[in-house]
Formats: sequence, C-alpha cells, structure tokens
Amino acid sequence: MFKNPETSLELFFNQTKLDLEKKINSTIQDKKIISILDNGKRLRPLLALLSFKVCTGDKGTPYQYDRALEGTVTIELAHTASLIHDDIIDGDKERRGKPALYTTDGISNSLLIGHKMLAKGFDIALGHGEKLAKLYCETWNEILNGQMDEVNFDPENINNGTHGITTKSKIFKLYYKIVDQKTASLFASSCRAGAIEANASGEILDILFNYGREVGLAYQLADDLVDLENGELIDSVIIPLLTRLENKKIDVNSLSVKSIKEIINKNKSEIKKMYIEEIMRHVKKAEKISKSEKIPESQYKTLLTEAPSYAINKMLTEINIAI
Repeated sequence: MFKNPETSLELFFNQTKLDLEKKINSTIQDKKIISILDNGKRLRPLLALLSFKVCTGDKGTPYQYDRALEGTVTIELAHTASLIHDDIIDGDKERRGKPALYTTDGISNSLLIGHKMLAKGFDIALGHGEKLAKLYCETWNEILNGQMDEVNFDPENINNGTHGITTKSKIFKLYYKIVDQKTASLFASSCRAGAIEANASGEILDILFNYGREVGLAYQLADDLVDLENGELIDSVIIPLLTRLENKKIDVNSLSVKSIKEIINKNKSEIKKMYIEEIMRHVKKAEKISKSEKIPESQYKTLLTEAPSYAINKMLTEINIAI
C-alpha cells in the first residue's frame, strides 16, 4: 500500500501500478486474459486509485485499499475488451506492441474472449456493491453508443460547406461526441469508482466524475494529435469510419479519401493548433475542478491537479510537444 508523506505523482503512479499488477495477477486466473492485459498503461485504474486516495487521504485501511485495487481490475478488463472489439471493427493489426488478438486467434474467439472479460469485470463489480455494478453497466452502455455512432458515421458530414476543419464543423462535432462516449466516459467513471470505493458520497462523486471526463477528452485528443503529426490521422480515424460505413475495404487512393486527405493536409497547421488549444482547454478545466473546496486538502489533492498535464505530456513527448 502506497503511503508517503512527501511524494511525487510519478512515484505514486509507479508504486501504485506495481500494486495493481499484483492484484490483476491474483484476481484473474485465465492465463490468456492475463497475457492480453499485459503491457497496458493502466492510466484509468491509476486515476481511480488516485481518486480513492483523494477521498481517504492516509486514513484508508489496507483492506479498503486492497478492495479498491480489486475494483480497478474491472476497469482494465472493460477497457481491454473494448480494444479487442475495436481492432476487429477497424482492422488494426497490432495492439500494445503485439499482433492484434483476432489476427492470431480469429474473430470468433476474440469476440468471445472480449465478452468473457466483460463478464469477469461485471462479476467483480457485483461483489463491490450495487453502485459499482450499476456504474459498470452504464459506462459500458455509453462506450457502446460511441462505438455505434462511429460505425454508423456518415461521410456527408465531412462535406458540410465549412472552410477547413474547425470545432464548429459537423465532422468535428461528431468526432468529439464519439471521443466523449468511447474514451472520456471510462475516465470519468474510473474516477467516480475510486470515490465510491472510498465510501464517498454527495458532490465529490460528481466532481471527480467531471474531472475524469476532462482528462479523458484531453487524453484522446492528444493521442489523435500524435497520429496527425505522424501522418496517421487519416488511417487511424477517417478511413476506418468510411470502411465500416461502406462495409468494404476503402481504397486509400479513392476520390473520397483523397478529398479528405487534401482537406487535412491543406489545413494541417490549423488543425494542429486547434488540437493543442482543445487539449489545453480540457487540461485547464480538469485542473480547476481538482482544486474544488469540496475536495479535502491533502498531498493527493495536489497530485490530482498535476495528473492531467503529466499524463498528456507523457503522450505528447513522442512528437516533441509539451503543454
């Protein structure tokens, strides 16, 4: 159990991640699932455990902490199951430095393993009470809604008469909605789950939920900015949308894709600037939320404020950008 009166966020995350890895290995008996969970960044469960510590300070018991650790295993199971299904839908060949599961085990087995992971996560959540079980179901439903919006994406939204791509364009609004549902919802629920494990109630649950959503939005935008800078935004975001809509492999040299590429390339600097501004906006909102007077003062409240920029800058290091 992490307990240090003078700590840094990196030290907290590193030690807590070690505790989390041990809990994953002691909770999950299926070796296949263990191997699939390997190499995850664990950011969502780490934020859940930081939220737990924010609510308990150093007064939480070892038993409470151990229960909170077990509870966060559900987060990693649901998140990884969603990645398995995403890879099948998107046709991505690699995940976490290894071949995507469906490329080695087949689509049918991969779908079933994903469902098995979800069932295990729900079983754990049930053991932690009705609040967590309900939160688990609600969050998964929101993730599914985001996935369905993405699957049913309409390319006509791209040709909306706007000049360039701005936060007011239809394509960005739809993209932003998908990011909110697919990514930010799990960040938000992770932070709420940590507070529930700490037996918190009232406004602090909503405060941490909103905090997590802002971090999640910033995180996904940063991830996509990295793709933009690496010339992969079309391949990682737009082509999969068109592929699923047409139910066939899209020719990267097709007129529709060429048109989109031209829009992206012509406005790349504008889009990059937009991404950075949006990322910073959500980071600042998360930082402001973390300073709420409703959150008790402690070293962990300070870490909560530091976490958004820390997580985002770790991501943006790859493209030599810092916020």
